[in-house]
Amino acid sequence: MSTSIQSAIATETPTLAELIARADELRPLLRKNGAEGEQQRRVVEESIDALKTAGLFRLLQPKRYGGYESSIRALVDVAASVGEADGGTAWVVSLLNSGAWLASCFPEQAQDDVWADNPDALVSGVFSPKVESTKVAGGYRVTGEWFYNSGSWHADWAVLSMPIPNEAGEIVDMAMALIPRSDVDLKETWFVAGMRASGSNCLIATDIFVPEHRIMSVPPAIEGEFPTEHSEERLYSSPLGPFFTVGMVGPQLGLGRAAFAIVKEKAATKGVTNTIYTRQADSVAFQIQLAQAAMMLETAHLHAHRVADEMDAAAQRGEKLDFLARTRIRADIGWAIEHVVKAIDTLLYAHGSSAFAEVNPLQRIWRDSEVASRHAGILPMVCYEIYGKGLVGSDERITQMI
Repeated sequence: MSTSIQSAIATETPTLAELIARADELRPLLRKNGAEGEQQRRVVEESIDALKTAGLFRLLQPKRYGGYESSIRALVDVAASVGEADGGTAWVVSLLNSGAWLASCFPEQAQDDVWADNPDALVSGVFSPKVESTKVAGGYRVTGEWFYNSGSWHADWAVLSMPIPNEAGEIVDMAMALIPRSDVDLKETWFVAGMRASGSNCLIATDIFVPEHRIMSVPPAIEGEFPTEHSEERLYSSPLGPFFTVGMVGPQLGLGRAAFAIVKEKAATKGVTNTIYTRQADSVAFQIQLAQAAMMLETAHLHAHRVADEMDAAAQRGEKLDFLARTRIRADIGWAIEHVVKAIDTLLYAHGSSAFAEVNPLQRIWRDSEVASRHAGILPMVCYEIYGKGLVGSDERITQMI
């Protein structure tokens, strides 16, 4: 890393442009380690160390602990830059920064547990539990499993969802628990076609204790109401549902940009088999496909940036997004994801079957994008249904995450 970047890290909070520049500078290293990360099913430690040194896990950490307390737009754009190098690495960067945001919404005592002694601590998160919990003095005893915990190999803490029972054992609430990674076991379950380096394994708790101050109720969080005492930190006031989805769009944007750059570059020397064209760049069919892909990627960026900027602006004004705006954000993210996937598909058709050669980075980009786009939180058709119900004034909620 250049001495100029190291100096900036040590002396001041970086601007968005500076954060993106740091990610851009790391791309050769992250790209070099991408294939090995896929084989290991975890991001290579050299890459994790470089990202830490560059401060790229501090995007959404409070300044009180040495973080940058930056913006949701920074989360999107930094992850996109990393995604141009490697999809799995970008997913880990985005999800661990999202975990830092979640931890920052807990009471200060819980935040101190995470960062007071280790400002570099990383936080992962999962919202799909198979969990039993029991109320005890001062907190809860918890046993269960959480699939799929992205960045599980690298996290020091995890935000994990759990039911809240009363003294009689009746479920009265749903919550998020902030749990040390050392309290839970990891089971390797992430054997998949793409996004292998995300290390999205299963975490297992066996009768662990979670104190009250590390429990946060979900329903208020859905509305953007959190137990942190630091209301002046406006970044931590966005409703949980929109934040949950926007954190997954950056890696996809980067994957789309990477595919576009490769296909465009190769077009100057690669022919179109069984045609008169010795250069794809001279083919009208190729030109049309490249233009279509470019427009789809532009569309994806416009929608993703609209969401990030709207959420950042509302948070800084101290305003809450209304329900219809939140449903539209879900649709915006679904639309962005769908158009990146379509753009990559179009680019692979334009490039030809050599895109699927193991030595061609396009095949890993394609697999990473296809797997990531199936995440339950960003499925386009589900996102559109949520927005459609909002548009017609339906009170039916098919998910809490709105």
